Amino acid sequence: MPRLSSPRSGCPIANTLEIVGDRWSLVILRDMVNGKRRYSDFLASPEGITTNVLADRLAMLERQGIIASEPYQRRPQRFEYGLTEKGWGLLPVLQEICRWGNRFIDGTWVAPDAFMRRKPGVSDEER
Repeated sequence: MPRLSSPRSGCPIANTLEIVGDRWSLVILRDMVNGKRRYSDFLASPEGITTNVLADRLAMLERQGIIASEPYQRRPQRFEYGLTEKGWGLLPVLQEICRWGNRFIDGTWVAPDAFMRRKPGVSDEER
C-alpha cells in the first residue's frame, strides 16, 4: 500500500495520506484510542470493516510503526494491538477531523468529551 520508499513528492500531506489516507486506517486508530485492542473489537465497530481489509490495514499500520501487536493467546495465535508513540502522534489529527466533521457535515456524531480532551500517549488510568 504505502510507497514511501520512493515518495511522489516531498509534500508531507501527500506522504501522510500514503499511510493513513484510505477509508479505514483512521477509523481503526480512532477505535484504538477509545480502547479497542482485539481483532473482534474492530470488527464490531459500526462502520462494518471486512475481515480481509482489517487484516491488511492492521499489518500495514504495524509495518509503518504506527501500531504494535502482542500475542495474548497461543493456540490459535491471537494478538492485541496498541498505538505506538508514532500512532499517538495522530490523535490531534483525529480530534481535528472530528471538529471539522461536526462543524460542516450535518448529522455527524459528537465525539465523547473523553476522546476530545485526551492527550497523546496518556492512558485512561493516568487521566
